Amino acid sequence: MAPIMFAALVVFLLIGYPVAFSLAANGLIFGLVGIWLGLFEPKFLQALPERVYGTMNNEVLLAVPFFTFMGLILERSGMAEDLLDTIGQVFGSIRGGLAYAVIFVGALLAATTGVVAASVISMGLISLPIMLRYGYDRRVASGVIAASGTLAQIIPPSLVLIVMADQLNRSVGDMYEGAFVPGLLLAGLYALYIFVVSSIFPSAAPGLPLAAQTLRDPKQKMMPARILGAIAAAGFAWLVAAGSLPHLTQGLLPGAANQAAWGIVAFALLYFVMSGTARLLTPSLFIALTLAIALSIVLMTESGVKFGADYVVLTMSATVGIAFVVAVINRVFRLGLMSRLAEQVVFVMVPPLALIFLVLGTIFIGVATPTEGGAMGSVGALILAFARGRLKFDLMRQATYSTAKLSAFVLFILLGARVFSLTFYGVDGHKWVEELLVSLPGGQAGFLIAVNALVFLLAFFLDYFELAFIIIPLLGPAADKLGIDLIWFGVMLAVNMQTSFMHPPFGFALFFLRSVAAKVPYIDRVTGKLMQPVTTAQIYWGAVPFVCIQLVMVALVILFPGMVTHYKSAGVQLDQTQIQQQFDSLSPGGDLAPPPPLDFGPAK
Repeated sequence: MAPIMFAALVVFLLIGYPVAFSLAANGLIFGLVGIWLGLFEPKFLQALPERVYGTMNNEVLLAVPFFTFMGLILERSGMAEDLLDTIGQVFGSIRGGLAYAVIFVGALLAATTGVVAASVISMGLISLPIMLRYGYDRRVASGVIAASGTLAQIIPPSLVLIVMADQLNRSVGDMYEGAFVPGLLLAGLYALYIFVVSSIFPSAAPGLPLAAQTLRDPKQKMMPARILGAIAAAGFAWLVAAGSLPHLTQGLLPGAANQAAWGIVAFALLYFVMSGTARLLTPSLFIALTLAIALSIVLMTESGVKFGADYVVLTMSATVGIAFVVAVINRVFRLGLMSRLAEQVVFVMVPPLALIFLVLGTIFIGVATPTEGGAMGSVGALILAFARGRLKFDLMRQATYSTAKLSAFVLFILLGARVFSLTFYGVDGHKWVEELLVSLPGGQAGFLIAVNALVFLLAFFLDYFELAFIIIPLLGPAADKLGIDLIWFGVMLAVNMQTSFMHPPFGFALFFLRSVAAKVPYIDRVTGKLMQPVTTAQIYWGAVPFVCIQLVMVALVILFPGMVTHYKSAGVQLDQTQIQQQFDSLSPGGDLAPPPPLDFGPAK
């Protein structure tokens, strides 16, 4: 019955019946059919109320409405608009600068909002007209906006990572730590693609003209700033080489060569960024960066923090904190220590970065659970909106309504999945799936190839939540039986399932972008030129390279599991030898014969 039950579910979904009701209806209908045929025990249905109440009492899932509310408040408070405008000015002078800005802001929004729709729609409304105004290829512009918006599903605090951890019965905090480095690396691969495209086809991603760089200081000399940038890049490269990141590839190169390779890559990347943004680097800001580097090295050395996600978050927090102090002193006393653009960048960047530390930092260092982190993030988002003068009753009403709708959507799918899995387990469907997957040729490698191919194909028809609720509970036990780390397995599938937002023709990110992109010719409000619309075909073709990049990221997670399994370093490591010695010290006569048994005499 299990294969028939699964096939019937697929048919219901293809017809277009709502997912939650498809799952619940399949469970109940096949439960009754199983009882009639004698294949299903009626007593299984007695566990149904307990499953429903167990789901509603799950405190981990309480993080979903918190993070949703936080993201919606931030998205409607205008933070995305300020970020895109300022970061666009920073990167705008280099080729592909606006695309780099979109990727950078997409990663920041992912780490604060965690909602794909909010990220894609915000960047589509703000960035797409600007990119088209200055001659960007429509496929490049639409592809980078859609792909950067989907980072919200892999960079914590992602909503679906919460669901993934719940379905795999693993810690949400561990899932967040495991996904942090792959999420940032995926954003780096997007930037690398833009660099290649802008180098080969300069007209596809041109830099902003000088007239559009409104925060530029024409009197600033670039060469000293470039020299300072090289020194700052060298300092950050040293920080990276001495930190946790080389441990991700320690099996490929010897220790010194591995650290040197990371240092060279970090220097090249950071100097490229600082060369393009050299007008930010005034001597005072260079001093702030130097202090931040020194403080970060001391912090990492003294605290013993050497695992990836904590290392990145704490280092970033120290750097931003010092830069913010310098910017505040500069503005209050009007010392002229910073250029106008540098000061604007600091004040725009600090609120989201502070919120990232408030949420992710407290989770990673063990101060708060994900649910508590989400609650603090919601309060922080309200404070930021109030500080910007955007906290209105209408904003609260819209955010609360959308949060309730999305939370109900997730909960109903989960309840339907509980009903479906109850019947599926009752007819031994989990054993059928487990034996089918475990018996695949090739062991773990064959299992991973088959599972990733299956998830990639299903992502054409099912979205992220549906895959997480339907497929993950079936794959998890088989992966556990094969000895696969479930956090690593979950992050790998999360990267793969991210393609569900980018698959033509059903990708939701493509639909979100289509809803805000121009459908008819329009007059640009700045240049006064007639602009042609963005066609659906251009959006679809623009998404294809980024889907390929996401598949490359899946392969990298498989080849370098250390980028995920570094989360284990955060756990308490026990030295078994020392433990044994402590036990031996408690019984100095432990090598003597045991005392004779007590004799209470004959029983009466």
